[in-house]
Formats: sequence, structure tokens, C-alpha cells
Amino acid sequence: MIVLTAKYQCKAGMGDTVEQALREMISIVKEEEGCIHYLVNRSKDDPDAFILFEQYQDEQALASHSETPYFKRIVLDTIVPLLEKRERTLYTPVTNL
Repeated sequence: MIVLTAKYQCKAGMGDTVEQALREMISIVKEEEGCIHYLVNRSKDDPDAFILFEQYQDEQALASHSETPYFKRIVLDTIVPLLEKRERTLYTPVTNL
């Protein structure tokens, strides 16, 4: 299993536009094979800040997600140009052995 967190800091005033694009992404990703969780959260203190929590079955599922036409259209072509900053971090779950 692999977890990805992404922090988005939008350009000033772009939060509503980014949220609209993320809502479209949520509706598509929920049907994606290998995606366990795709949670989008918007800051209560800063309407231009988001944090995403994504959990995939494995690294291949995450890689496949990043290659889909809708990821490229929604995230890379629509959202990324509206961001001041984008931070992505990968994690592996801690489990009891």
C-alpha cells in the first residue's frame, strides 16, 4: 500500500476554481481500480489551501492514476497552473507484524 499527501496553495482567489476541478476529480477517481481513498480537504482558515490524502493498493496503482487522461487534464492542465505551491509526499502505512 502507498499513501500520497498533496498540499496545494492556490494563487490568491483561485480556491473556488480549484475546488470545482477537484470535485470533478473526486467523482471520477472513486471508480478507479487500485484507488482505496481519495480525500480532498479545504482549509477553514485559508480558502486557497487544500490537502489531499490518497491511498492506493500499490505504487503501480498510483503510477497508473498519474497517467490517466483525466489526471492530466484536471490536475496538470487545470489545477497546477492555478497554484503558487504544490507539495507531494509519499508514505507507507505502519502496521503491526
